[in-house]
Amino acid sequence: MSTPTPPSSLVAALRRVLYPLVRLMLARGITYTYLADLLKGIFVEVAEREFSIAGKAQTDSRISLLTGVHRKDVRRLRGLDESSREEVPPSVSLGAQLVAAWTGLPAYQDPSGGPRRLPRLARSGGELSFEGLVASVSKDIRSRAVLDEWLRLGVVNVNENDEVVLDTAAFVPQRGFEEKAFYFAHNLHDHVAAAAHNLLGEGQPWLERSVHYDSLSADSIAKLREVATTTGMDMLLDLNRRAMVLEEQDSQAGHPRRRFTCGIYFFSEVSQQDAPAAGDNDDALLQS
Repeated sequence: MSTPTPPSSLVAALRRVLYPLVRLMLARGITYTYLADLLKGIFVEVAEREFSIAGKAQTDSRISLLTGVHRKDVRRLRGLDESSREEVPPSVSLGAQLVAAWTGLPAYQDPSGGPRRLPRLARSGGELSFEGLVASVSKDIRSRAVLDEWLRLGVVNVNENDEVVLDTAAFVPQRGFEEKAFYFAHNLHDHVAAAAHNLLGEGQPWLERSVHYDSLSADSIAKLREVATTTGMDMLLDLNRRAMVLEEQDSQAGHPRRRFTCGIYFFSEVSQQDAPAAGDNDDALLQS
């Protein structure tokens, strides 16, 4: 049986998507051989989970046929527990709860709606202190331990008044590879999943749009980056506040739980093509 030829447009798209991933892998010592073995396991996992036939057992032979992975490898890989389910590092799990409260609860917001500068100790600010914030989320973790870790990651700083100031990026660690790798996987997975859903036409499209231009100066890019950062953070903080209220309501209603991600990104590099000719407007507001 001949193997169907994939659309050339999809192959070109995959090459472009994979380029920065391969660059990352080579920079961190992941070779083609290592990746190829990793991909075998993922192909088998996806085929087993997503491409079964109702009422029929998913056999090694069928998975081999679907994926192109040799049957003996399919048998070996199906016995391994290498799930792609998301594993949240403890520092990220606690940190996400703290930042959600700090940016979402009115008591912890300043008059402009941003995260309030919190006195470091409860004796200075009571519940409206960093120590009080940590205690409101977890009684088992000392605020000093959280503060030391966040200072290491660059999430907060302590000013001259002994107040803890949250970075306006709201828990995007500047350091800490494990934490950054978690958000890399979480955000990129959900963005690609939304785009793939839309490309496959699997129901109502998810929001997945961008604005792009290719003939701007570095100064103009800097101005647009500042606007995107400010307006993007305003949107995310508003979504966080609304989600906290809705989550509290939903927790009492007993509905099956669902998760969501809404993200913002901004990227720029030297344009790889000449500026468009006069009258040729290739800039657009796009939806996948």
